[in-house]
Amino acid sequence: MSKKVILNEIIIGYRNVIEERYQYNTLKEKYDLPKTINKDIVNNIKTYFLTYVYPDVAQRNELNEAFKTLDDFIKHPEKLLNLVLPSLKLIFTHGKHLPKIFNAGLKAMKSFRGATKFENALVKKAEKQNINPPYTIEKINTFIQLLPYQEIEEFMKNTETFFNIIHDKELVEKIKEIIIFLISKMKNKPKVFSKKEIKGLALALETISKGEEMLNKLTIKDQEILIDFILQIEKDNLDEIFSK
Repeated sequence: MSKKVILNEIIIGYRNVIEERYQYNTLKEKYDLPKTINKDIVNNIKTYFLTYVYPDVAQRNELNEAFKTLDDFIKHPEKLLNLVLPSLKLIFTHGKHLPKIFNAGLKAMKSFRGATKFENALVKKAEKQNINPPYTIEKINTFIQLLPYQEIEEFMKNTETFFNIIHDKELVEKIKEIIIFLISKMKNKPKVFSKKEIKGLALALETISKGEEMLNKLTIKDQEILIDFILQIEKDNLDEIFSK
């Protein structure tokens, strides 16, 4: 069985995990939910994860090239940094903080892409164990149990980092400004930057913007409660998996 088939089945299986994990009635029984975390908020979280962090197979096939270019930017940030640093407008606006803001944007992209890295780790375990699809929630949890704890810690850290960045309204506005600037500059250099590269950054911008939009429906305090709640759900699920 090809790796692509296994990956597609892992994508389907892990999306089912998210679907089950963020059922409002289940969470209500398990946790003492704050009043601000209602059914709509939980559904918003789930929809965000399934749309932007773990898109379905059809969407994934369309986005694969954008994902690859985004990964390339993360590995070789100098390609983007060389566009940013000569900008007098950005330097005037952000001064010495410009590199820090740029690095925060890269960190947000890297954190968001950590989900795909996690899926690929599950694919390797499915191949090594010679377990064929379909991958039920139980099988997905078995693969997670087999992962080195360091990989799981990194995945959790990525989730925390991403939400903490998009929670910082001032920072995220600056990151969005820089990404919009980069997209504009790249469009003016078609011989240097491909449409796929532009699409990669546009995807990052949309993911960050939609995450910010989701959080902005709440007060700052309730945003913090929500982020802590998401991290608690993810941690508790891992604890349950490893206690079996």
